[in-house]
Amino acid sequence: MSVVERLTGLHWRQQGPIILVGMGHGATHWLLGTFYLLLPFIARQLDLSYTEAGLLVSAVHASAFATNLVSGMVVDVTGRRVPILVASLCIGALAMSGFGVAGGVLGLLPLVVLIGCTNNLWHPAAISYLSRRFPEQRGYALSIHALGANSGDALAPLAIGALLLWLSWPQAAMAAAVPTLAVALLLFASLPRQSIVQRQDGQKPAGGRHSGTGEGMSMAAYWRGLAALIRDRAVLSLCLVAALRTMTQAGLLAFLPLYLSNSLGAGPLLLGAALAAMQLGGVLAAPIAGAWSDRIGRRPIILAGLSASTVVIASLAAIGHTGTFIAGISVLGFVLFAVRPVIHSWLMDLTPPNLGGSATSLMFGSQALLATAAPILGGIIADTWDLAAVFYFLAGSLLAANLALVLLPLASHKIVEGAAGLEKSEKP
Repeated sequence: MSVVERLTGLHWRQQGPIILVGMGHGATHWLLGTFYLLLPFIARQLDLSYTEAGLLVSAVHASAFATNLVSGMVVDVTGRRVPILVASLCIGALAMSGFGVAGGVLGLLPLVVLIGCTNNLWHPAAISYLSRRFPEQRGYALSIHALGANSGDALAPLAIGALLLWLSWPQAAMAAAVPTLAVALLLFASLPRQSIVQRQDGQKPAGGRHSGTGEGMSMAAYWRGLAALIRDRAVLSLCLVAALRTMTQAGLLAFLPLYLSNSLGAGPLLLGAALAAMQLGGVLAAPIAGAWSDRIGRRPIILAGLSASTVVIASLAAIGHTGTFIAGISVLGFVLFAVRPVIHSWLMDLTPPNLGGSATSLMFGSQALLATAAPILGGIIADTWDLAAVFYFLAGSLLAANLALVLLPLASHKIVEGAAGLEKSEKP
């Protein structure tokens, strides 16, 4: 038996759905990673200010927020998780292919909006699918989902950075759409379109809290459950922690390429390698953090990761050497991205399986709201002072996430759906 099998209790043959959904998540972040890498070249060709470039990034997060208003409800009410996953990838791939024919900012804007819709149409379906199917290995399953994101974010800058040596940025964007469509086809062919939750021995569940067919729910039951989620202090506190962490991440993804290109003089290949190095840290850290959190709990891992990330980000502004800066963002990727799947797992711990999509939408909606502000505020700070000052702003937002986590209730509650409605019970 391998180390992974001993750690998770899952045989390799049982991990197919986890790996496939992780690949799909990687495809959504491949699209985002491509956009972020292309941003300096788009800004240069279109003569955009830092504030204008930040507004283009904010359009991604604003559309993601708008998508969250309905995506969780669609997932929970219809129960059609796999078709929603496939549709989200197809939308993003078609939008990215449109970069090649878009003329100027006005042509790019609706395509950027669709890419933001893709990312947050994906999350409620994917996270609730994995959480329902692997309830006892939730942290591990969602860490592989996060690993897919980091892999997509890492591969995109390397591949697209290399393509830019031969292709223009519109041509590179069109080429980036092809792998996403291929992954969508693989998911459509490999995952059952009915999200049946099975026991991990491959048999249909005999009953119990984590069993079910993955079918939808009535609107009345949905609204009762959503109201209970919104009233839960632990859920709201965790959403705030996630939103502040994502605000920091959004600012980093927007301004690290600009800082490396404009302040440190990195070319497209070095720029791609640097961004990939940060994401590779997450590739290594996410499975370790997720599986470990299944054993020792979520809070200590999140607190350690956020605290370390705050220190590293505050230090980046003082680094003027390109090699040292790249080493710093590699460490940052390890500690910052390790936290992401653990936060998602904690949220799923607090919510019933049939409300997983809505809980995910609530969290990702909070994240998108603050992430929308980060590029705009960062652009204003960069135009007013300089790019290095943006890192102090981002460190401050992550420090606020640390404080919010400290104030999160130690005795977490779990919302449990009963026969006569929704009630709360203590979770040890």
